[in-house]
Amino acid sequence: MARWDINRSGEMEVFVEVVQRGGFSAAARSLGMTPSAVSKLVTRLEKRLAVRLIIRSTRQFQLTPEGREFFERASTILASIEDAERAAASSVEAVGRIRLNSSSVYCTHVLNPLLPEFLSLYPGVTLDIAQTDAVIDLMADHADVAVRTGPLKSSSLVARKLGSTRMVVAASPTYLERRGMPTHPRDLETHSLLRFSYSRSLRDWAFSVDGEPYSVTPSGPVQVNDGEGMRQLALAGLGIVRMGEFVLREDIARGRLVPLLEEFNPDDREDFYAVYVGQGGPLPSRVRALLDFLALKGKVG
Repeated sequence: MARWDINRSGEMEVFVEVVQRGGFSAAARSLGMTPSAVSKLVTRLEKRLAVRLIIRSTRQFQLTPEGREFFERASTILASIEDAERAAASSVEAVGRIRLNSSSVYCTHVLNPLLPEFLSLYPGVTLDIAQTDAVIDLMADHADVAVRTGPLKSSSLVARKLGSTRMVVAASPTYLERRGMPTHPRDLETHSLLRFSYSRSLRDWAFSVDGEPYSVTPSGPVQVNDGEGMRQLALAGLGIVRMGEFVLREDIARGRLVPLLEEFNPDDREDFYAVYVGQGGPLPSRVRALLDFLALKGKVG
């Protein structure tokens, strides 16, 4: 069979989907195919390459060394194809409304200062921005793009990383004058620790003591549901806060907040992503323009 009779990029796409989804059935659901069709395509690919790519049984799914290498190379090739297609389509004018959902801290400290530049580049675009720290359903809320932290839960979503931020513990000078300076994570048990009210954030504060993990469960008289509100509470002297460094950097530089317990900081980080629905055809030019702009200009660090 001649090479031009073989849809090699299609075979790569199916194989990569099988690996990323962890099985033939999940890949078939994602691709809108039957599991048997996916299995036959991978088998045909292995036969054509004369090499086993996947070791599979009723209870086992494992890539061979050759399969791992092919997966990595195929992923790179598919990404290059996508970039080429995106570049070819970039001449399509970006116009219309973009519905963006983002946390208040990302809007305040990253996005809002960039909006004049974005709108000058794309005068035909209008932005409808909703600020919330709650996890939303993009399709149910009719959002085109959301800026979020943490791993994806929906297989229908695609994410472009916007960087990561180091977590920092801090408090205002007025609070420290009133309550004292903690010198060890255990001292936090007698302090007011500001915390978020939404369930996904109900996690302990992480520290490192003598090279070992040490955690503190935040407790205090006030909890809020958005990051910018949390920052304002800390500036008002109501308690100690643990947030991303990009949010507190200017306050610390100007002396409005004081970093605490840095010698016990494990340097854990929080990742930021621009998330969008990746299934169902090409992205509108206006959405692609915003995603490319955020990936270039809207980095968190």
